[in-house]
Amino acid sequence: MVIALTIFFGVVALADLNYGSVHLIMGNPSQATATSTNSSNYLMLKPEYALSYNRERNIPNWVSWQLNAAWLGDAPRQDNFRPDLTLPSGWYRVTPANYTNSGFDRGHLMSSEDRGVSVAANSATFLMTNIIPQAPDNNRGPWVQFETYCRELVKDGKELYIIAGGAGFGGTGEKGLLETLTNSKVTVPASTWKVVLVLDKPGLRLQGVTEKTRAIAVVIPNKQGIRHQEWRSFRASVDSVEALTGYDFFSNVPQPVQSVIEAGLDNL
Repeated sequence: MVIALTIFFGVVALADLNYGSVHLIMGNPSQATATSTNSSNYLMLKPEYALSYNRERNIPNWVSWQLNAAWLGDAPRQDNFRPDLTLPSGWYRVTPANYTNSGFDRGHLMSSEDRGVSVAANSATFLMTNIIPQAPDNNRGPWVQFETYCRELVKDGKELYIIAGGAGFGGTGEKGLLETLTNSKVTVPASTWKVVLVLDKPGLRLQGVTEKTRAIAVVIPNKQGIRHQEWRSFRASVDSVEALTGYDFFSNVPQPVQSVIEAGLDNL
C-alpha cells in the first residue's frame, strides 16, 4: 500500500493514494468521478472534505469527511458563505442570495465546527457546494444536536467517518412547501440524512473497522415543527439510508463486516 504524507492547515493527514483523499478512506458512496461530463455525480476533493456535486440540482449529493481531534479547535466561525469557484467553467454557481427570503437556512452538510483547526479550514465549510436548503427547525434542532453529539464522541477519543446529504424533492420551510429556490435553480430536499462510523482507536482507518464497530444513521424530514425533537428519534439503519439514496456507504469495508454494521439500528 502506497502512503503519502500531506500537511495542510496544521493538520497531518495520511492520504492513501489508492483513494486520493483521507475523506474517502471508507469508500466513494456513488462512485463519483472528477469528470465534468458526469454532471449529476461530480467528484470534488478538498483538503477539508470530499463531495459529489449535482449540477442538475445545484446542491451536493453528499459530503464525506474524517473527524478526529486534530480537526477541532478554536478558530472562529467565518460566516463567509460564497460560491465555489472551483466548479467547472460554465456551471451555475450558487450564491448566498439564492437563499435570501426563501424560508430555508443555508444548511451545512459538514458542520463549520467540525473544522475549527484554523480560519482557512473553517472558511472552507462556507462554500455553497457544502450547503443545502434546510428547514430552520431541522437545521437548528435535531440536525445540530447530532452534530454536537458527534463532536462529543471525538472529544472522548473516537475517530469518525461521516457522510451526509439530502434526499427527495420538496421541503417545508418558514414560508411553506417548496421544491426549488430561485426559479428552479436550487433543489430543496425532502429529508436530510447522515451516516457515521465510530472508530474507537484513531489512526487505524480501515483496519479499525470490525463487526463490533458502531454505525449511526439518521434520516430527518426537512420540515418545520421538529425543532424540539431529539435526534435519536430519527435513527435509522445504514441499510435503510442506502435504500433511500441508492448509495453504497463504507464500500471499502469488507462485505461481511458491512453486512453486520449496516443492518442494525444504533441503540446507544
